[in-house]
Amino acid sequence: MTKIILQYIALIAVYLFYASISVILKYTGLQEPLTWEWCLGFAGLILTLGIYAVAWQQILKVFDLGTAYMFKGTSLIFIMLLLHKFYDEPITSTKLIATGIIIVGIALYAKS
Repeated sequence: MTKIILQYIALIAVYLFYASISVILKYTGLQEPLTWEWCLGFAGLILTLGIYAVAWQQILKVFDLGTAYMFKGTSLIFIMLLLHKFYDEPITSTKLIATGIIIVGIALYAKS
């Protein structure tokens, strides 16, 4: 694979990792405050956000901010899919339309 393709795969992987924060957040929110499970979820949030912050800084060394931030829309798609997988959140037609709009927007940007 070419270097640029690997860089874009890394960018999307960072947003997939970012989307996992929503799964951890929902887990933590479903726990009774200050229980062992809640503390574990909270620690997981802090750890995940810290790793994401470092990964984001590395991405910004490769991509300009506009390009990197434009791909943030992919995290919404990943969040929808992850919450459906782990918490049976419904995937409605409205969410699918929004996902399509995000994908079209990214494709149009990538084409230009």
